[in-house]
Amino acid sequence: MGLFRKKKKPKYVEDILEFDLSQQQEQGRPQDKAKPRASNNPAMEYCDQILKAAKGLEETKKDYKIVTDYLTDIQIIENLPEQEISKIQGVAQKVMALNESRDAYLNKSKTISDAQFAQMEQLADQIPYIIKRLKENEAYQTTVKRDMQYLEGEREEWRYYKEALEQECRLLRRLLYLLAGGFIAAAILIVVLSQMMRFDVRMPFLLSVAAAGAAGGLLVLRLQNDVADIKRSQANINRATTLLNKISFKYVNVTNAVDYACEKYHVENSYELNYIWDQYLEAVQEREKYQRTNDDLEYFNDKLIQLLHGYRLYDARIWIYQVHALLDKKEMVEVKHELVVRRQKLRSSMETQVARIQGAKEEILKLVKAHPGNESEIQAILEELDRECGLAS
Repeated sequence: MGLFRKKKKPKYVEDILEFDLSQQQEQGRPQDKAKPRASNNPAMEYCDQILKAAKGLEETKKDYKIVTDYLTDIQIIENLPEQEISKIQGVAQKVMALNESRDAYLNKSKTISDAQFAQMEQLADQIPYIIKRLKENEAYQTTVKRDMQYLEGEREEWRYYKEALEQECRLLRRLLYLLAGGFIAAAILIVVLSQMMRFDVRMPFLLSVAAAGAAGGLLVLRLQNDVADIKRSQANINRATTLLNKISFKYVNVTNAVDYACEKYHVENSYELNYIWDQYLEAVQEREKYQRTNDDLEYFNDKLIQLLHGYRLYDARIWIYQVHALLDKKEMVEVKHELVVRRQKLRSSMETQVARIQGAKEEILKLVKAHPGNESEIQAILEELDRECGLAS
């Protein structure tokens, strides 16, 4: 975890320390002081290029000083007494814990969409009542549907019973017709036999009449009962149909209310709406916690910077992005090593630039001798170069 790694490095540090070594080894960056000199003299044109290279050397020196200052800061921190470093590490531990808590919130996957969150936030005062109302409507819908099913079943039972009674009535009527026909046939037979055999027919006739009357009476009684039951069954069917029509009307109304609420809030039922509401409340709590974490983090960042400022560090602020290095010696060693390597590269770059400028000066002097003219202006440029770069003439 280096002090200047891209993931944790602040932008202003990146702007200062991240540079392209190859560009510095060429002609350097444009400068404000060195204005191009319009001249056909090759020495003059070469002077302009050298002044630009000198400006690049200045920037490299600045970078070198910055890296050296950071190394000095590390040395100061490493040489602090145990009591003072413990105090710094206590604050750094708070900063690290708060950073981890904030990162956990930012990396947490969303349980509801932004549209759902916005809708819950807009109707926050009404949602509890809406959920309660939807639950009541769903419960009533279930009850009404169960009553409808019961009434439909009861009506079908009465219809089946009525059809059975009607079928029995038809059978009883046929039996009555058969009984009447049988009685008439028996009476005729008795009369014919009495004439042929000359015996008294009163007793057989009375027995036939009694038997036919008893059987017919039973059939008629049963037929009358069946007719009465048929009327009662029809009445029950009519009553069940009337109740079913009323309940169906209620069922349609409550179903429309449930469907409208589900469509409005983009849910399947009250349980889903309640789940979204719970997730919204949890998200609100998480946001509040995140805000408190940010406030606490800002407080402890300022406290850490204030503590480090007391030791006159070059840059105390950068350590709020590198609290791990304050807590772990291995991390600090890695940071220090990275800075040492970077400073070595900068030193090597400066040596290369100085060597090229010195070589260029020699070439300029040769050009001046080979192409006389503008010697005073070129000499002034070389002196300016010496002053800016601290080079020996």
